[in-house]
Amino acid sequence: MKRYCFLLFCLCVAFAVSGNNPLRTAPYPQENDDVFLNPAPLLVPPSMRDGELLQFNLSRSKRFNGTDDMLSEPVRWGVFNAHRVLQKGTWYWRFRSVDENGTEHPWSKVYRFTIGEDVPEFAAPPFDVFRKNLPVEWPRIYCFLEDGMEEARRNVRSHPEFWTMVDDARRALAMDFRTDTVPYKHVFAMSENCDNLHTAWRMLGRDLYIEKMMQNVRCLLPKDPTEQFVENDFNAGELVYLLACTYDVARDRFTAEERKRIETLILHVMRQYCNGRLMGRLENRFYDEHIWQFTVRRLMQGALVLYDKYPEAEEYLEYLYEAWTSRAPASGFNRDGSWHNGANYFSANAVSLMYLPSLLGYVTGVDFLQHPWYRNAGKGIAYTWLPGSLSDGFGDGHEKMNKKPLRIRSAFADFLARETGDPYAEWYSSLNDSYKEEFETRLYRMACGKPRAERAELPDSAPKAVWFRDCGEMVANSDLHDLKRNVSLSFRSSPFGSGNHTHSCQNAFNLHCGGEAVYHAAGHYMKFNDPHNLLSYRNTRAYNTVLVNGIGQPFTPEARGRIVRMMESDRMAYALGDASDAYCGVSDICLWKESFEKYGLEQSPENGFGDNPLTKYRRHILMLYPNIVIVYDELEASEEVRWDWLLHSPVKFDFDNGTFVTERPDKGFRSVGHIWGSVVPRLVQTDKYAASPSDKDAQRGEDFTPQWTMTAAFDSCRKCHVLAVMLVEADGMKAVDVKDEGGSLTLGDWKIEAELDAEKASRLSVRNLSNGSSFSYGEDPSGASVISDTVDGKLSVNKMTDQHILWMGKW
Repeated sequence: MKRYCFLLFCLCVAFAVSGNNPLRTAPYPQENDDVFLNPAPLLVPPSMRDGELLQFNLSRSKRFNGTDDMLSEPVRWGVFNAHRVLQKGTWYWRFRSVDENGTEHPWSKVYRFTIGEDVPEFAAPPFDVFRKNLPVEWPRIYCFLEDGMEEARRNVRSHPEFWTMVDDARRALAMDFRTDTVPYKHVFAMSENCDNLHTAWRMLGRDLYIEKMMQNVRCLLPKDPTEQFVENDFNAGELVYLLACTYDVARDRFTAEERKRIETLILHVMRQYCNGRLMGRLENRFYDEHIWQFTVRRLMQGALVLYDKYPEAEEYLEYLYEAWTSRAPASGFNRDGSWHNGANYFSANAVSLMYLPSLLGYVTGVDFLQHPWYRNAGKGIAYTWLPGSLSDGFGDGHEKMNKKPLRIRSAFADFLARETGDPYAEWYSSLNDSYKEEFETRLYRMACGKPRAERAELPDSAPKAVWFRDCGEMVANSDLHDLKRNVSLSFRSSPFGSGNHTHSCQNAFNLHCGGEAVYHAAGHYMKFNDPHNLLSYRNTRAYNTVLVNGIGQPFTPEARGRIVRMMESDRMAYALGDASDAYCGVSDICLWKESFEKYGLEQSPENGFGDNPLTKYRRHILMLYPNIVIVYDELEASEEVRWDWLLHSPVKFDFDNGTFVTERPDKGFRSVGHIWGSVVPRLVQTDKYAASPSDKDAQRGEDFTPQWTMTAAFDSCRKCHVLAVMLVEADGMKAVDVKDEGGSLTLGDWKIEAELDAEKASRLSVRNLSNGSSFSYGEDPSGASVISDTVDGKLSVNKMTDQHILWMGKW
């Protein structure tokens, strides 16, 4: 029942999230837009069409007279996918509206974009290929498992999940909804039961399972769902799946009247979503969270069982195929395997990210797991939420303390391990084997016929630090082979800005030891947009970053950051984040404006929002393995301001002349930090929130033990350089004394020099007096950051200036 409880929680935000997704206002791609993948999707905002249909024209020639021009059929959606790798170089495209009666409107202006040499290639086949190979036999929804089904049945009793499958099916058999006068309120429970009953029926073939599926569906047939019910995207998706899955395996057992009724209900929901909410809009939204999590998969399953009986179902199937192949698996603008909406909310997407490439790949004969995002996903899964640890700590649910990531995350890693042999996924799911309890994907594990690796170890080549460049995160670890002693640093400055389940946390970091928080973002996720969420959780003040006169970053994708440099050697990892554009006033997104109004709040400076004079915020962050973190900030404003440098801890700080100490003897570590700046900082701390979490909303075992926020306030300066050094002491890792020697610091074998006079050029130098390894910034004439150290045991000198971070176009 865990998925049922999770979906019930999501109901409270189902409408809200859809209102948190701005639509594009300009076509993509254009001359100044970056191309993330070859071929690039062509996207036309709804505001730029004046007919019912759109037609696309793509060419190497600006006159559209090339030999390989592509002219699409008029379609009702706003996306075109070439479905073939495009020749490198410049391409031109245009579009026009077409009326239902065939009247063609004038062509738009001509847009151009460039396919560069380094653009990854992945081309999904045209829809015609998918359509031609669709299954005509039954069942269809899990057609990609049919080849292994007979053998799976023969060996089912020896499968390690057999008895768990039987127990889950027995619980489903025991639930009876026939006497309830409002049966639609049980659709979530029925859908979960459907998974368990369907799996048991496919494996054991006993009629009692399929008869129970039919009994549950028959409870719904006498009545229509209310419009309010269908308007909720979770309701809609679960209803379509429940009906489609049962129809898929039992259509011959229903009467003709019942079959027609089921078909009518499925089509009713698909019409409301595809015709109303999705076509032309989904592909042009920044990221419509719930739709991609569940609804696209559910609607495609509904269309799959009806495509050859109803032309409109075939059209919906085509649209969903085009939407997925253009904007999935991870928004279409993320290739690095991490999740742009935060590690915790990846789990809500995991089943779709498993199911859809399996279905599409089986039908088309093309391996959809060769998409760049999937090729990097094993590493993304492993590094952003290590087994037995907090997640890297950005976005909704970052505070989860269950010490074990959600089982669906484990199931996705197991899926990658079986399908691709990804070593990171094999290692991760061997340490976090809760996939064995995941019912929604159990049929796959039982019938796929693909075993796991006998041994699953972290690859010898696994880096300590990784840069998820598209997503804007860096994660560095002291020892991935000993997670109980591992010190982990995570850093985020993301082009995706703030929205959906992400937070206003550009240039923020978290530091963990043995999976526990040393310094970690504050607050609790209970409601998507209550006062605690708005003022003390997704708010910038909840993160280890900077406020300007108490003002942070608004809730909008426009509040973006970038990690523009990242390097690693054997002894250190480094990143540079630029959040200069993130402090951009207030949010004009309807959801957030309405949320503030609902609770009588304002997007005011007192609440952390508003115009501010910040012009520069560049944060250099270094991890000196195994236990030292250095932060050097370059801060500038157009007038004198107060800079608030924030740090959050689960326990109280002890202050002593610029030093801050936290003790966690129950976790086996302590931390010691030091901070200096262009002016002497005032250190204060509090265990109070701007808006406290509400006890009445605490329904998932929240721990309201006070959390502490330290503020280092640098008063009345237009420019400010800040240097902070933090050391973790645990199990033999000693926090060495920091000696301030007038312009330089000594930490054991490390010597640090930083320019704190903000009227002078920024400079940071770190040298190891014993082995000669070093880092420098501000000393190389090119402005590069330089690491001189061994890499895999060989001496190397690496330099890096700011790297271009891909631009996903104007929204």
